[in-house]
Amino acid sequence: MIRPQEEIHRMSDAPKNCILFFVKDPIKGGVKSRLAAELDDTIAVELYKNFILDMLATLTACAAQCLICVYPEGALEKVKKWLGPKYHYLPQEGKDLGERMKNGFIEAFSMKFEHAILIGSDIPDLPLSIVKEAFRMFETHDAVVGPAHDGGYYLIGFRNDTFLPEVFDKMKWGGETVLRSTLNRIKKRGCRVHLLPAWNDVDTLADVMALLQRNTAAVGACPKTISYIKTASIEAKSAG
Repeated sequence: MIRPQEEIHRMSDAPKNCILFFVKDPIKGGVKSRLAAELDDTIAVELYKNFILDMLATLTACAAQCLICVYPEGALEKVKKWLGPKYHYLPQEGKDLGERMKNGFIEAFSMKFEHAILIGSDIPDLPLSIVKEAFRMFETHDAVVGPAHDGGYYLIGFRNDTFLPEVFDKMKWGGETVLRSTLNRIKKRGCRVHLLPAWNDVDTLADVMALLQRNTAAVGACPKTISYIKTASIEAKSAG
């Protein structure tokens, strides 16, 4: 999964830090299935679009090159047209999530980045401070992981000289043991791993309400998502 040489050269002057921002084509039936079941497909898609926009505002404020990694790979041009040409894009390539994540890191390190973190796109209020902490911890650690409350993780990262591709092989994704299994694999290789603060993915209506509650008084926190929640009267739907 190596880009053409001119693509790598184009990225050669980028910062030493890379963010692999994993996004899906925001189409009905393709994103946030549990939210769609509780609300409807249109609201789920619009919520997800706002997640992406809010997260991009946060991630691009970090001293790192943000690469938007699009799934499925055939939707890359469509997503690029939506978000615009100011960003860098890559297709997610691989037969499952683990292979796509592994290939994303391989791609980043082939571009000569020293550190890379991979972040999902359903954590719209993720603070910039956590992203900065992840990169800062590479000074003393080999890997960083951001635990999610459901037993998975919302962020994972490596230095180019400590990357462990096998961390992503034959993993049972979506289960409650993903975080534990991942940490065990990293530690078995003798690597020093830093755990970031736990954070919540937004997968259900209850998650949306929790997001609204913790960010209503927070000036500037995921403003597009909060505005859409209020505009679409999702709070009323929850109460009803």
